[in-house]
Amino acid sequence: MTKALLLIDIQNGFCPGGNLPVADGDAVVAVANRLIETGGYDLVIASQDWHPANHGSFASQHPGKKPFDMGELSGQPQVMWPDHCVQGTLDAEFHPDLHVSRVDYVQRKGENPDVDSYSAFRDNDKSALTGLSDWLTSKNVTELDLMGLATDYCVRFSALDAIDMLPGVKVRLIADGCRGIDPNGVEQALAAMADAGVEIIESSHIVS
Repeated sequence: MTKALLLIDIQNGFCPGGNLPVADGDAVVAVANRLIETGGYDLVIASQDWHPANHGSFASQHPGKKPFDMGELSGQPQVMWPDHCVQGTLDAEFHPDLHVSRVDYVQRKGENPDVDSYSAFRDNDKSALTGLSDWLTSKNVTELDLMGLATDYCVRFSALDAIDMLPGVKVRLIADGCRGIDPNGVEQALAAMADAGVEIIESSHIVS
């Protein structure tokens, strides 16, 4: 049995002071570090939004659009986001307090300007894979715990894809290690994940 911890997008851009801050987003860092150090994981993986400056999900790329307007990208409805986590910028770096030296594998995502990638496993149109599912399979992962930012977007999509793409793997969401953008969206995300078979737990279930 191989236990893995997947940290979703714990980056400056999604924390207070970033370009797309999640309220209280930096509060997940202490939870992540505690799990990294004492959670008994065999592997720690971190996903990283890594957008080109001209990414199609950015409102700045669509004349007349403002951040958080709705638009379309790759044939699907798309939230128009503020420019965030642009490759090579401070905004895209992991939170400085996160114990990144203990991370075994970094999965970058969102590099194709023509499609968004909430999930750490594949693009939103579900055509291009990041390779994370193959990597986890190659490491014989049998249990996968997820946490990070934001609950109603990247965490939700990653958890649902983990269920879909890693048959036989036990998938758990560490709820107190997540923060979301919209309270209603968070509620819907938790329900969707639970319905799909994701076990919702607190970090105290793993570490004291």
